Amino acid sequence: MDHKTLLKKIKLSIQLMELHDENPFKIRSYQSALISLERGDQDIMGLSEAELAKIQGVGKSMGEAIQQLKETDTFPFLEELLTKTPEGIMEVLQIKGLGPKKVKILWEELGITSTHELMEACQSGKVAKIKGFGEKTQDTIIQNLEFKASNAGKWLYAAIEELIGQLEETLRLMAPEADLAIVGDFARQIEVITEAEFLIASDEMAAVKSKIKAMESIEWILLESGPRTLRGKLKEIDLRVSIHFCSKEDFLWKKLSLIASPFHLDSMVDEKESVAQKLQKKDYSREAEFFSRNNLQFIPAEMREGFGEVELAKEHKIPELLTEKDLKGILHNHSTYSDGKHSLKQMAMYCKELGYEYLGISDHSKTAFYAGGLTEDQILKQHQEIDALNVEMAPFRIFKGIESDILSDGKLDYVDSVLATFDFIVASVHSILNMDIKRATTRLITAIENPYTTILGHPTGRLLLRRQGYPLDHKAIIDACAANNVVIEINANPWRLDLDWRYVRYAMDQGVMLSINPDAHAMESYADMKYGVLVGRKGGLSKEMTLNAMTGEEIGTYFNSRLEKLKVKK
Repeated sequence: MDHKTLLKKIKLSIQLMELHDENPFKIRSYQSALISLERGDQDIMGLSEAELAKIQGVGKSMGEAIQQLKETDTFPFLEELLTKTPEGIMEVLQIKGLGPKKVKILWEELGITSTHELMEACQSGKVAKIKGFGEKTQDTIIQNLEFKASNAGKWLYAAIEELIGQLEETLRLMAPEADLAIVGDFARQIEVITEAEFLIASDEMAAVKSKIKAMESIEWILLESGPRTLRGKLKEIDLRVSIHFCSKEDFLWKKLSLIASPFHLDSMVDEKESVAQKLQKKDYSREAEFFSRNNLQFIPAEMREGFGEVELAKEHKIPELLTEKDLKGILHNHSTYSDGKHSLKQMAMYCKELGYEYLGISDHSKTAFYAGGLTEDQILKQHQEIDALNVEMAPFRIFKGIESDILSDGKLDYVDSVLATFDFIVASVHSILNMDIKRATTRLITAIENPYTTILGHPTGRLLLRRQGYPLDHKAIIDACAANNVVIEINANPWRLDLDWRYVRYAMDQGVMLSINPDAHAMESYADMKYGVLVGRKGGLSKEMTLNAMTGEEIGTYFNSRLEKLKVKK
């Protein structure tokens, strides 16, 4: 049990209370306690009963429940709620757009207790006939169920990074004399992983395979396996595992072949031979030698996607890729002024401790009332605090920003006189995500053309494996950013990773800079910056084309220059 898991258990309790029509006052007290705990700056796991009791909204019963959660991972009232909830209902509650009240109606009126039954009811038109649902809601439920089904067995790179590392370590211990490599999608750092793949080269193949077959953590699927590959599935989570075997002599070329995507392997190196054909010649002893022997610039593993990287390598046009060390500051972050967990000072101090030169604070704007968006008075208060902190923390600097909501017509949600008080503006879409591609693209272009827009935040609004992205004409959006000198964000949150790496090179070719931002709502989320760098590197992003690779002085000049130009135009 940790801080985040504990909060999830409380949220689950609230959902189940609403599902079972518990006392509304009790539900409200749980909700009040949850809000206070989410806004708190301390790790709940480290708080005593007395310290918990001092938190607003956390009464005696909630305090006892939290202590029981810490000790046993549950508490009696939650167990009572779970006991009277069919197991399948828990899965239905996870379907986007279905809150506990609607799930209760489906359960009571149609007897739906599983996602399978829900899909059947939707397909037969029964759900649309229920009061408060209708055809549109029914179609949305079908789409969300299909989306969920299509993502079964898929995992965020960040979510299984540690697990695959542990698997690698286990395999190394089993075969210490063998050569071993992680291959496949994970080796190329793809954002969503469907399979953990390893390559093992050993002179004692039979003995190694026998040891691996005895692994209790994997259910081997022998019908799908062969003499050179063992295939199975992890018992702990729904993730496929493939372990390939070869001789030590073949290890290098097999490794290079299995790391690369099929499209990379099919790319032509010259008029006669593809990458795959060149690899099979085995006329090299090191990875770098393969590329030099074939007159190719070295292609980093994460770029071996068949996305034009071989052509770039032929012309020696792959830039020196961005690294985490190149980043000098962190833009797009939230504090307790809106929906962040930590105060502005805490966010700034921790950012400084990590070695960054500056922090861009960009709390939610007033339209995002659900996230505590800032009113004009609150903006003034925050700016006064920033001014004081900049004196206290110099030469570290906090830049004044806001994540301004893009309204349905593409306008930002503050008047120009308010927008002009910020150093930079992150313009983002958070609502009305069901527009068609034409309207959605026009909406974003209108926001991009606003002279105060500095950065286009998470362009599609996607949540990987949870929600499809906003439909956009990406090239039209990038072209508009080029025409209006607007930076595009690569949102480093592992659930977003938006802008998608597949559009990074097009943006660079048009002269559009990118900004790696964690969209941090807590200090610990700064660690997500590495996933944004990963996305940038896959797309071939260089330090020179990265906004926050600028020093504090350089980016301050950049922001000031933009604002000065606006004053001149007026």
